[in-house]
Amino acid sequence: MAKEKTVYVCSNCGQESPKWVGKCPSCGQWNTYVEEIVRKEPASKRPSSGRGTSSPARPMPLSEIEADEEARIDMHDAELNRVLGGGLVRGSLVLIGGEPGIGKSTLVLQTVLRMPERRVLYVSGEESTRQLKLRSDRLTDSSKDCLILCETSLEQIFTHIKNVQPDLVVIDSIQTISTEALESSPGSIAQVRECAAAILRFAKETHTAVILIGHINKEGSIAGPKVLEHIVDTVLQFEGDQHYMYRILRSIKNRFGSTAELGIYEMRQDGLRQVSNPSELLLSQEHEGMSGVAIASAIEGVRPFLIETQALVSSAVYGNPQRSATGFDLRRMNMLLAVLEKRVGFKLAQKDVFLNIAGGLRVSDPAIDLGVISAILSSNMDMAIEPEVCMAGEVGLSGEIRPVNRIEQRIGEAEKLGFRRFLLPRQNLQGLDAGKFSIELVPVRKVEEAFRALFG
Repeated sequence: MAKEKTVYVCSNCGQESPKWVGKCPSCGQWNTYVEEIVRKEPASKRPSSGRGTSSPARPMPLSEIEADEEARIDMHDAELNRVLGGGLVRGSLVLIGGEPGIGKSTLVLQTVLRMPERRVLYVSGEESTRQLKLRSDRLTDSSKDCLILCETSLEQIFTHIKNVQPDLVVIDSIQTISTEALESSPGSIAQVRECAAAILRFAKETHTAVILIGHINKEGSIAGPKVLEHIVDTVLQFEGDQHYMYRILRSIKNRFGSTAELGIYEMRQDGLRQVSNPSELLLSQEHEGMSGVAIASAIEGVRPFLIETQALVSSAVYGNPQRSATGFDLRRMNMLLAVLEKRVGFKLAQKDVFLNIAGGLRVSDPAIDLGVISAILSSNMDMAIEPEVCMAGEVGLSGEIRPVNRIEQRIGEAEKLGFRRFLLPRQNLQGLDAGKFSIELVPVRKVEEAFRALFG
């Protein structure tokens, strides 16, 4: 009997080492190396999809390869279809990741229940059939062709797939599935890697679409080695704050579409509701006459929407002034405060500054810089900004307002929602047909000009 060989594998990036090390030399994380047993299994012992093997590949000239349009499956969900690039491609492997309790299983279950024309096999390794029945009763839609299987053995799953012949397979979650070819525990790096590779072979050989649900670790990346993200065709990230009702579905990787798309959902008692116009929900609160509130035009993915930036500036009670930002980068807020103090002359060094992006969203678009400093100045002087004013612009270190991309989409979204004035960088007027907009465009070049345009 051959001697077993053990290696140490980083649970964060998959880097292998012959001995344990404290800090991974690849990703720089500490205490992430775990011991794995390495066995060279023959091909006959590897998990098989049960539908035969594909013909051996041969080299082909590029001109002889047919590139037809990929056949897609309609998910009956406009937001999900947009993020996937027009629907689910047959034979593709899609990975949906997110924090525990964020709504991954609810999203996938309510989606497959809306597909009565497709035979779906939902494999759950975490919940019982009774739990899934209770969840489906809470959702409004139902489908008779959605089959539920509670199993964690990959070989048994392939056996049931062979008998059922589904059009779509859902596995919840990949960290609970294990194969008999390896003796390591479910969720280990070797198990996740081997099971994902076997499922990929099944999807490509049988032209069956597969959706995997995966957890994320405390750093925010999908649990397991990075090789799992390289194996799959599409990686979707489902994120949001559990204390708020909004959820965002982002495309991290997509071999069949754009990664700039984004889907927004609202968590309700009867499941997730699609949000086709997020601006109306985010601006539902009346803020007329209130200081420290500014409306900024942001773009997430390719979708423009208006967000409400709230700021509170008060005298520091303790020795060190506090700086706090929710939904916005704290370091960037400190940079904007330094610009206001150096370039505009506002003394904010001895004042507490609190910033909040309403709705629980986290926005990284630099075009909301102008809205952030406007809200801070409004709160500092206790003067309200007119409620019919919207703005977009990036603030530079010298106090200039830098141009932003997709300005026409931002202006169109503000005009659609009834705003009458729009502050934008002066350089964005070049090549812009201002005549087709009924909204008043106010170009600004520096922070001082924006200050005079807002407060006189």
